Amino acid sequence: MDPKKIENIELKFLTLKDYKALKKATIQSYGGMPNSYWKMNEIGNLIEIFPEGQVLIMADGEIAGCALSIIVDFDELGEKHTYKDVTEDPNFEVHDPEGDVLYGIDVFIRPDFRGLRLGRRLYDYRKELCENLNLKSIVFGGRMPNYHLYSDKLSPKQYIEKVKRKQIDDPVLNFQISNDFHPVRVLKGYLEGDRASGEFAVLMEWDNIYYTKPVKKPKPTAIKSVVRLGLIQWQMRSYAGMEDLMHQAEYFIDSVAGYRCDFAMFPEFFNAPLMAEYNHMSEADAIRELAQHTKEITERMSQLSISYNINIITGSMPEIVRGKLYNVGYLCRRDGSVERFEKIHVTPDEERVWGMLNGNALKTFNTDCGKIGVLICYDVEFPELSRLLSDEGMDILFVPFLTDTQNGYSRVRLCAQARAVENECYVAIAGSVGNLPKVHNMDIQYAQSAVFTPCDFSFPNNGIKAEATPNTEMILVADVDIDLLRELHTFGAVRNLKDRRKDFYRLERVKKNA
Repeated sequence: MDPKKIENIELKFLTLKDYKALKKATIQSYGGMPNSYWKMNEIGNLIEIFPEGQVLIMADGEIAGCALSIIVDFDELGEKHTYKDVTEDPNFEVHDPEGDVLYGIDVFIRPDFRGLRLGRRLYDYRKELCENLNLKSIVFGGRMPNYHLYSDKLSPKQYIEKVKRKQIDDPVLNFQISNDFHPVRVLKGYLEGDRASGEFAVLMEWDNIYYTKPVKKPKPTAIKSVVRLGLIQWQMRSYAGMEDLMHQAEYFIDSVAGYRCDFAMFPEFFNAPLMAEYNHMSEADAIRELAQHTKEITERMSQLSISYNINIITGSMPEIVRGKLYNVGYLCRRDGSVERFEKIHVTPDEERVWGMLNGNALKTFNTDCGKIGVLICYDVEFPELSRLLSDEGMDILFVPFLTDTQNGYSRVRLCAQARAVENECYVAIAGSVGNLPKVHNMDIQYAQSAVFTPCDFSFPNNGIKAEATPNTEMILVADVDIDLLRELHTFGAVRNLKDRRKDFYRLERVKKNA
């Protein structure tokens, strides 16, 4: 058949009616190797025990290719198995409907139909089947048909490495690697009579990133996939006191909760207007007076998180610990639990004017919406911090900030966007706008709150999910899909996390959390 004239390509389940044509297609594909085709009773048994695992790809009604699979308990089968261990029994007792791995026992494309990417369709079907059945992975023993050309010079392991580096062409291994399968180990004596491969095979594996290990009891709390963020672009203005400021804070929490947001985030030093009462003091004394309000604000935020069923990131506030001044914030979960975070790098201005010290606490936080991290303003300009959080499994990075000028804001924004790309995570930033003429060292503010994403096909081209109007008091609501990050980690056009050269460089903590 002339491939250029093919009008219809179809994937269908194998039936016994197809056996005669299947036998002929198999012999054509394997070049007449002895015992290269399946017997009718074997095909019948495969169809009976696992019909969805046996598929044909048809081209204008002719068999162009085939894929046969079973399910196995891989721990029972073991890594050091042979092809006979899997297929010798015509009843396929090794097939286990309760197993955890889809095992490919055969796949071929007829010579007349090669070069049309039909094999990729069969592999894609297997991947979809693996995901639908919630199996951990797909495995099979891959032949190395060109190994006999190099067996006198290279071990199987060395051969595989050269194939991966494109120094040697192996049509089978190249195809499998290009379809996201990775070598696990070399199987010695896998396929008896396979002289081209020296009877070696490569155990190839494709991991199902959506696999969920079955549990006997349901989890008490499900982790959400689509998470709604509510960012509060806070207007700095004069407030009569604590009650007035908290009334405004509750108004915004009520607003984002009304949109069923999972998180509400306030900016850095959103409570700075309360310093107006202490403006007759030095800047250093005034902010220490402001620090006296931090405990009450945190307690009231925690109550609001429960009342409005929303996780609240309090922005940041000054706090005195054993006589020392720090820039800290709190995660108030909607279940009532509270956790603290610190600014690791205070700015030169914070140190010089207020006498503020660097913090020493950096960690991710488990929430009902996955793992999150929080970096306060200047901290996002240090890529090591977010990478440490990413290594702990962070999905969303929250950055409350305070910037007075547009160039200061640009530093925060551009670095936040870089953190989203390099850590394959979402980054949300929220800042304050307006001015405080009656508070020294807090005169003006510039902000444009935003949510940033990685830059790949499933995300906005420019990496911007949503952004607020600059210098305007408002809320910004945006949805982020955590499952898209899982796909990106494995199937992205580039894989910044997976492709790191850990053999060449390493990032590690010097100091543990204080």
